[in-house]
Amino acid sequence: MFLKYLSGTWTALAPAMGNHLWQSTLFAITVGLLTLALRKNRAQARYWLWLAASLKFLVPFSLLVVTGSRLPWSRGSAGAKGGLFFVMKEVGQPFMQQTTPIVSAATSSAVLASLIHLLPALLAVWLCGFLIVVFVWLLRWRRISAAIREATPLREGRLVEALRRLEHVEGIRKPTEILLSRASLEPGIFGIVRPVLVWPERISARLEDAHLEAILAHELWHVRRRDNLAAAIHMLVEASFWFHPLVWWLGTRLVEERERACDEEVLESGRERQIYAESILKICEFCVESPLACVSGVTGADLKKRIVLIMTKSTVRKLDFSRKLLLGAAGVVAVAAPIAVGLLNATPSRAGSQTQNPASVTPVHEVASIRLNKTGTASLNTGNGIISQRLSIHPGTFTAVNISMWELIRLAYRVEDYQVSGAPDWFASELYDVDAKAEKSAIDEMQKLGNDQRELENRRMLQALLKDRFNLTLRQVTKDLPIYSLVVADAGKLHETQGDCAPGPTTIVLDSGMPPCGSLRVFPWVGHLDGLKVPITQLVANLSGFTKRMVLDNTNLGGKYDINLKWFPGPSEFPPRPAYLPPNYQPDPNSPPLLTAIQQQLGLQLESQTGPVPLLVIVHVEMPSEN
Repeated sequence: MFLKYLSGTWTALAPAMGNHLWQSTLFAITVGLLTLALRKNRAQARYWLWLAASLKFLVPFSLLVVTGSRLPWSRGSAGAKGGLFFVMKEVGQPFMQQTTPIVSAATSSAVLASLIHLLPALLAVWLCGFLIVVFVWLLRWRRISAAIREATPLREGRLVEALRRLEHVEGIRKPTEILLSRASLEPGIFGIVRPVLVWPERISARLEDAHLEAILAHELWHVRRRDNLAAAIHMLVEASFWFHPLVWWLGTRLVEERERACDEEVLESGRERQIYAESILKICEFCVESPLACVSGVTGADLKKRIVLIMTKSTVRKLDFSRKLLLGAAGVVAVAAPIAVGLLNATPSRAGSQTQNPASVTPVHEVASIRLNKTGTASLNTGNGIISQRLSIHPGTFTAVNISMWELIRLAYRVEDYQVSGAPDWFASELYDVDAKAEKSAIDEMQKLGNDQRELENRRMLQALLKDRFNLTLRQVTKDLPIYSLVVADAGKLHETQGDCAPGPTTIVLDSGMPPCGSLRVFPWVGHLDGLKVPITQLVANLSGFTKRMVLDNTNLGGKYDINLKWFPGPSEFPPRPAYLPPNYQPDPNSPPLLTAIQQQLGLQLESQTGPVPLLVIVHVEMPSEN
C-alpha cells in the first residue's frame, strides 16, 4: 500500500514540479529581456526585477490559478456541461491548460510510473545537494558569527559621530549599532531584524573623514533597502533549487545590481566620485570581502566595472512614462494571466455555484450501503455458465451485486482500464454489494431531465459516492497514444432496427438469457458482446476497453442496431479478472481475433492512428469500512 501511495505521490508531484521549473525559467528569461530594456536606467529597477525572478521559484503560478478558480464567476453553460473528469481536482496544475476539460500534463503518468524506482535515488541526490549547500553556508556563517562574538560595541568616537550625522541627514530614526571587530572582514551590515554595522578596527585610521562617510553612506543604504532580507530569501532559493544553474546566475545579478543601486544613491547624495571610488579601493586593499551574500558589504560584484561606472559622469536616467508603463503592464500580466486561467478553467460545479438554482445542483445519495460480498465464487455459478452479477441504475438510485472497484470506476468516469493507473490489487479481487438512493424530491427532479442529462447526474452521484466512501482522489492527465478510428468497411453487415425500447430504468442483468433492450451485455473474458436496439456509440465505448485504445466513432451511423459479436480475446485484451469468475469460464478458441471479428461479423473496421488520450491517476484510495 505504501508503494502505491508513493507511486501516486510521485506521479502527482513530478508534473507539478516540471511545470513550476519551466514557468520559473521562462519568467526569469522574460525578466532578463526587461532588464535589457532598462540597462540605461537606475539599478534599483533592475534589482527589483531580478528579485521578482528569484521569488518566482518559491511561488508557483498554480497558486494564482487556484485563486482564480475560486473567485466568484459564472458561466451560463457550466451547469449543462459534463466532462470526462468533472469532479476531479488537479494536484499540480500547470499554468497553461487546454480549454477542454482534459488537462495536459507536462510528463506522461505512464513514464513517471515506470520511473518510480528512481524516486529514492533522485530524492537522495537532491537532499545531498541541499545539505552540501547549507553546510558550506553554515561554515561561512560560523566564521562571521565568531567575528561578531569577539567584536565590541562602539559607543563614541569619530565613526559613531559620522554615522549618527548621516542617519539624521537620511531621515533614519532607528540608530544602527556599531560593532568593532578585530577580524579582517570588510565593513558590512549583519542581521535582518536588528541589523548592526560590523567595522574592522584597523581600517578607521587609514580612512579620511570623506572616505569614512562615503563607506558609511553605502552601508546605510543597505539597511534602508533591507538587502540582507532579500539576500537571505535568495539563499533559500539557491539551497532548494541548487541543481538549476539559473538560480546561481540570478544570485550574481542581485549582488551586482544592489551594489550599483547603493553606489548611485551615494553619488546622488553629493559625494565626490573620486573620493567614493578611493574609499572602496582602500577597503579592498586592507579587508576581505564578506563570504555571505546576506551580509551586505561594500566590495561586492565586479569591482572593476563598478569603479568605471562610478567614475563615469554619465547621467543615470530615471524611469520615464513609457518604461513605467512597460513594467506595470508586465506586472499585471504576470499576476492576472494565471488568475484568468483559473477563472476560465474553473470546474463547472465551482464556477456555477454562485448562480445555480439549488434544484439544479447534482444531488447526492441520501442513504448508501456498501458491503463486501462474501458469498464466494462457487455459489455464483448458476449452472448455465453465466455469471451472477447484477447492476441496476435508476434515476437517483444505484444498485449493484458482486461489483468490483474497477467496474465502479468505469461506470462513474466512463473510462477503461488502460486509462487508469495507480490502482491497488484489491480493485479486482474485492467485490461489493452497493445500494444507494437519493431522497425522493431529488429523484423526482431527475425524472424530469432528458436521458443524457439524467445519465450525467447519475455518474456525478456515483463519483461523489466513491469520493465519500472510498476516499478516492484522482488526477487527470493526457498523453498522445495509439488510438483506433472505427469506420464502415461493409455497409451490408449491419441493419438498422426500428422502434424504441419500452420506457423504464436502465437495468443490466448479466445472468439473463436475453440482452436488455437499448443496452449491451458484455462478457469480455470469453469474447462475447450482444445487444438489442443499441446505438453505435455504446459499441465504440466497449471496443475501447477491449482493444486498450481509445476508439473514435467515424462510422456516421446514427441509428440503432442489433449487435452480436463473438471473438477470441488475446492475452492483452483481458481486463482484470474478477473474483467471481469460475475457472472453467474460458473463451472459444475457434472464434477469430477481435479486429477480424468486427470486420467479418459487423462490417466495421478499426484503423490505427495516434491522438490525445485522457488518463486517470489514482492519488489515494481506501477500502471502505463495513456499514
